[in-house]
This record gives sequence, structure tokens and C-alpha cells, in this order.
Amino acid sequence: MNVLKVPARTIAVFVLPSLLLYVCMVFVPILVSFYTGLLDWNGISGSKFVGLANFKTMFFDDPVFWPSVRRTLLYAVFSMIEIPICLMVAILLNRYVKKANSLVSIYFLPVILSVVIIGQLWKTVYNPASMGGMINGMLTAFGLTEWTHSWLTEPAIAMFCLYIVSLWQYFGYHLLIQFTGVQNIPAEIYEAARIDGAEGFTADRYITFPMIVPILKISLVLAFIGSLQAFDLVMVMTGGGPAHSTDVISTHMYNMSFLSQKYGYGSAIATFLVILCLAFTVLINVVFKRLENKVS
Repeated sequence: MNVLKVPARTIAVFVLPSLLLYVCMVFVPILVSFYTGLLDWNGISGSKFVGLANFKTMFFDDPVFWPSVRRTLLYAVFSMIEIPICLMVAILLNRYVKKANSLVSIYFLPVILSVVIIGQLWKTVYNPASMGGMINGMLTAFGLTEWTHSWLTEPAIAMFCLYIVSLWQYFGYHLLIQFTGVQNIPAEIYEAARIDGAEGFTADRYITFPMIVPILKISLVLAFIGSLQAFDLVMVMTGGGPAHSTDVISTHMYNMSFLSQKYGYGSAIATFLVILCLAFTVLINVVFKRLENKVS
């Protein structure tokens, strides 16, 4: 069988336009953001080069920065909770539910809704009025008035309320990814395992889980990195309040850049966020590479 060899020059001609577009849309803005982070600039008038002063202020003198980093990392960790849950639901749907595609589509509905709609919906759910909000209304109806809270205005619990909304919003997204991966496993493999006496959870342990590791990696990277960049839901529901208790890296960057008019400082925070995302992407890929080698 003759294999057609494509000249490297021909490959370069087709790849180069996309590569140039990618560099211009991704790497150039990152470099510009890093350079802007070296400036004392309000985004409008003249700028002053201050070197690494913005980064020094960010790491050592900003009382909001490190708490926002901690909340962002917790946000990312919480986003991973639903990955194994989605996998188990996907396995059960594929095995026991007829026309499971329709059910998965229903689960996917929150993903296609506007974040503004989701934020307003859950602000109603979390409404502190005992009969105006669903949660407090249910607790009051069951005589659990002492459990009611002003959910989004209490610093101790406001961030956890946002975690729950994010889990609800993207559950269908990760379920669809896992369900598609489970469906693509050939049925012949399960039939051969059944002949050898492996069914149910045993088949999942030795067939489903090893074969779906690459899909899990994709889902995990999307969940973790997407959570590190969380912005819109926080801004719609709390705006980073009360008293910065729900500020994450992106909202802090926005507040510094556009509300405090410290555009150079905001660019320094943006640079830190980019580096954080790249670092965790590499880390997750390394971990899953080793996992794939073990199960293969």
C-alpha cells in the first residue's frame, strides 16, 4: 500500500494561517498584558514604567489578592466534585435508561442559558425573605426557621452558595462529555467480559474506567481551568461582595482595572492568572499521562 507523502512546505502553507491567527489572538495579548503589568497606568492617560512593582504589591501588599486566590482554587476544587458523579450517572443512563439522549439533553439545558438568567434565578432561590426565597421558604414550612440565612450576604457562606450554582450549571455539560465517552466504548468488549463473568461494577472497573481516562482528562481540564477563570456568575450574583468575601481572581482584576483605574496592576493580576492556568494544565496532563500509562 502506497502512502502519499505530503511535502513539509505544503503542510506549512496550510498550517501557517491558523498558527499566525492563534499567535495573534492568544500569545500576543498575553505578552501585551505582561508588559502592561510593568506600568503604572490608568488605561487612558500617560503611563510610567515601574518594573515589577505591581507584582510586588500584588504578592505582598494587597489584602484582597491572596484570599481571592484561595477562593478561586476552592472554586476549581469544587468543580471537580461533579466529574465522578457525572461519570456514574452516565454509566447508569447508558446501561438502564432507554432513549437516554433525551434525558442528557434536558440536563444540558442550564449550560445554554444566559449566565444573567441563571444568576437572577438563583438569587430568587437564595432570597433571604422567608416566604420570598425557595430555600428559606421550605425551611420555614418545615419548622426549621433557625436554619434560614441571608445566603448571599453572609460572608461565611456566600462563596459556598456560588459553588453550588456553578455545579448545577455545568453538571449537564460534563455529563454530556462522560455519556458520549461511555457510549463510544464498543459493546463487544462488554459482551466478551460478560462471557468471562464480569458484569456491572466489575466490568466498569476493568473496562469503563480505564477506557474513559482520556475523556476524564478533557472534562477535568475544562472544569478546573474554567473555574480558575470564573467571573460572570460571581459578578451577576454578588459582585464580589459582601466585603470582598466572594472576590475571585477575575473579579479582583476587573475591580482593579476598571473601577480603581489601576490598569497596569490589573494586567499584573491577569498575567498571574494566565500563568496559574498554564501551570495547572501542565500538571493535570502530566498526572493523567502517568495514569494512562498505568491502565494501558
